Amino acid sequence: MNFNSLSYLLFLAANVVLYFLLPPRWRNGLLLVSSYFFYMCWNPKYALLMLLSTGVTYACGLLVDRSVWGKRRLWLAASLVLNLGILFFFKYFNFVSSLVARSLALAGLSVAAPSLDVLLPVGISFYTFQALGYTIDVYRRDVPAERNFLDYALFVSFFPQLVAGPIERSGNILHQLKETHPFRLENLRDGLLPVLWGLMKKMVLADNLAVLVNTVYQAPGERTGAELALATAAFAFQIYCDFSAYSDIARGSAKMLGFDLMENFRCPYLATSIQDFWRRWHISLSTWFKDYLYFPLGGSRCSKGRHLINLMIVFAVSGLWHGAALTFVAWGLLNGLYQVISQLLDPLRKKWYALLHLRQDHPAVKAVKAVCTFGLTCLAWVLFRADSLSDALTVFKALARLPLTGLNGSVANLGLSVPALVLLGVLCAALLALDWLITEKKLAARVNRTLVPRYAVYFVLLVMILLFGSYGEGYDPQDFVYFQF
Repeated sequence: MNFNSLSYLLFLAANVVLYFLLPPRWRNGLLLVSSYFFYMCWNPKYALLMLLSTGVTYACGLLVDRSVWGKRRLWLAASLVLNLGILFFFKYFNFVSSLVARSLALAGLSVAAPSLDVLLPVGISFYTFQALGYTIDVYRRDVPAERNFLDYALFVSFFPQLVAGPIERSGNILHQLKETHPFRLENLRDGLLPVLWGLMKKMVLADNLAVLVNTVYQAPGERTGAELALATAAFAFQIYCDFSAYSDIARGSAKMLGFDLMENFRCPYLATSIQDFWRRWHISLSTWFKDYLYFPLGGSRCSKGRHLINLMIVFAVSGLWHGAALTFVAWGLLNGLYQVISQLLDPLRKKWYALLHLRQDHPAVKAVKAVCTFGLTCLAWVLFRADSLSDALTVFKALARLPLTGLNGSVANLGLSVPALVLLGVLCAALLALDWLITEKKLAARVNRTLVPRYAVYFVLLVMILLFGSYGEGYDPQDFVYFQF
């Protein structure tokens, strides 16, 4: 049941109506049943896997909280080992097996790599990290252990953010599950706008940009540097529109029920450095790694060399979290390398600013830095999108020859018509401006406070979805990109 399907909209509407018709003591039960039904629409068997993860972290949380046998660290370790073991089995076993076999082959040993014929459960990385974050919070005494199993099970499985985040924190959600949420018309109003905004970004921008990206990247060796540069920039907007759309719809859906989910994106393509980009992109995951991996490793409160190693470790793990492939690991390492180089060059950069009498907050300087950051981010996206390291290398080689190459034949070879390409370009530029207005100028809140502008925006978004969206008879709603993680 995809967010961009009629079945989900009907499912959401039914939940909102029933939630507020039921007595408060039955509401969490409704949401729990609905959340498991929502997940079982992909594969009913894997709902048992989520239930197992829920049971393990719930029990370990109680054991940690009560210091059973005086072994708090033992129960924390048990939760980590069991949950990460499940994640490894389903997501990483075949990858590691293949990697070991190839390494042995380089050493002259021929070994057949064992392989498991299992499907990757949808959203397993998201709900596993959310559950582990809870156990760690209990261990740190940041939150008390949850006694009510049904409330905890709903915390892990809450359907708006179950499959692709945001990866919520126990301190933000568990207390909301204990509260009574009266029906408020403003919650429906405040939730509807991000749902429509998200559907527009997904159906109009992401799914149409995917046509161009998939056409070019399916055979990068046959494409010119200009075509690959265009497709890479298109992918940067595709994955942003796709993923941020999911987060918008998730936050809007939860808001209709009275719940507030954390912000997951904040104008990432207006970032003025790679470090700034990661403060704005997939905020729930970035802060998860910061709190539960980077700080325990020592963070920046250590020697300079160890600090840089910590950064590389975090980004390598982040890349591996995204996918069991060397391309994702390389993508993570490249982003880590960007930050390492930036920190090493920081003293020199400050000297140049002083020498040229430039202020770092000058609009022109910030604009140049934003363009450079976007360019570096796009180079990293090549590794994220390419099907293999060899394909990524092909793309990099073509981009290196970019000044010498143009489009190979007509624009029609890119999978989209010229008017469609122009429209998508205009909409992507408009998206950056609207993102800034929504985030920095609270545009959504202003629109929701006024009657005529609010319904005008609703109308415009619906018209855009109907005129330019990917849907209709025979249309298979495209999965969100992050479903594979």
